[in-house]
Amino acid sequence: MQVTVTNTDGLKRELKIQVPAQDLEARLGAKLEEMKNQVRLKGFRPGKVPVSHLRKTFGKQVMGEIIQEAVGESSQKALADEALRPAFQPSIDLEGEIQEVMDGKADLTFKMSFEVVPTFDLADFSKVSVERLVAEVKDADIDEALKRLAENQKNFEPRAEGAKAEDGDLLTIDFVGKIDGVAFDGGSAEDANLELGSGRFIPGFEEQLVGVKVGDEKTVNVTFPAEYGAEQLAGKDAVFDVKVKEVKAPAEVAIDDELAKRFGFDALDKLREALAEQIKSDYTRMSRAHMKRAMLDKLDELHDFELPPSMVEQEFEQIWQQFQHELSHQNKTADDLDEPEDEVKAEYRKIAERRVRLGLVLAEVGEKNSISVTEQELSQALAERARQFPGQERQLYQYYQQNPQAVQELRAPIFEDKVVDFIAELADVTDKPVSRDELFADPDAEEHVHDENCDHDHDHDHGEAKPAKKAAAKKPAAKKPATKKKKED
Repeated sequence: MQVTVTNTDGLKRELKIQVPAQDLEARLGAKLEEMKNQVRLKGFRPGKVPVSHLRKTFGKQVMGEIIQEAVGESSQKALADEALRPAFQPSIDLEGEIQEVMDGKADLTFKMSFEVVPTFDLADFSKVSVERLVAEVKDADIDEALKRLAENQKNFEPRAEGAKAEDGDLLTIDFVGKIDGVAFDGGSAEDANLELGSGRFIPGFEEQLVGVKVGDEKTVNVTFPAEYGAEQLAGKDAVFDVKVKEVKAPAEVAIDDELAKRFGFDALDKLREALAEQIKSDYTRMSRAHMKRAMLDKLDELHDFELPPSMVEQEFEQIWQQFQHELSHQNKTADDLDEPEDEVKAEYRKIAERRVRLGLVLAEVGEKNSISVTEQELSQALAERARQFPGQERQLYQYYQQNPQAVQELRAPIFEDKVVDFIAELADVTDKPVSRDELFADPDAEEHVHDENCDHDHDHDHGEAKPAKKAAAKKPAAKKPATKKKKED
């Protein structure tokens, strides 16, 4: 095998590889000899089929397989001999007439084109300083969580005969929706429950039912939002004929031991303890998210090297396609953006470059420090994902068994977190006390663009912001606490 480097422009590489025809012929002869004792042909005793007959019968097929094997093996050997690390799967271009090669009259010659992973020096992580935002769990936080739990457990009791509905009441209604006098699909229901003020229905619908009584028939006029999911209804004026069948007022739920028992706790103080632990866990999660974002920002600042153009382009295309997909769900196009499309694309390209740069840095840290994702960690992640789909666990496990890319989507964030934790151990991380609102502000102050199609363990979110869409600051939700087992269990 002869290897010639024909292009070394930046990160681009092109190798010309030549495998002599006699090497292919030797492989063919060895393969046919091997087949001699395996093939059963009519008219020949086992092991007595002449090699010349095998060549005539199977020669082209076997030579085709040999050429494929030769390309794969010689490509890998060339990369190893030249100490090259492709950023992507190299492209292979055969030269000359393939039939001449098949007939043994010409050498196998092909070009292998690719971009290499850049070489760069890692920063001194002991000189990296980042802040970790921390917030104290206060009694007021627990009280607020208890209040939300109680509200979620509230009951409704019928109002007195003739009483008018108020905001927060639960109505039972029949309704028929019409556009231009014609009822439309999905616009009618009987015995539908509607909590006034919940925002479940079209804007303006619930407000017009405040003040109705049992037995009332009300005409509600609304306009479907322009970005409504059903295109045939978006932006249309509609009329709903509503009949009120029941009006119920919310009954206050006391925050006491009885409430705690609904969640499997013996007393209110035990429920408070469980909520405190849950809130603390939420605070720790957000604290880590801020630290991770700050760490990635530092890593991005400290490393500057040439990026493989194909990696950046692929990353950009994934981000842009996702953005366009989100726009289409809002019945919008790039023309509806506040910024010119070229400027938005330029911002997204910077995000793509950041992702690729951070991905390469994290991969380098992982490789130099033998950081990897264990099968146990991967199994735990898969089990957590399965818990999100109760009753479909078997199908989900089969899906991951059959889709390596899906497994990679589980592996990537685990790898990234392990590398960030490794760097945090070396870096100077100081705690900064903040309020709950500051802690639960999005680390980016904007929504993230998630990367779900990475080729490497290192690719994940990397905390990129989406330029076209702001996100509200997030607060911890009052989740239902885990049910406490009884002592006798």
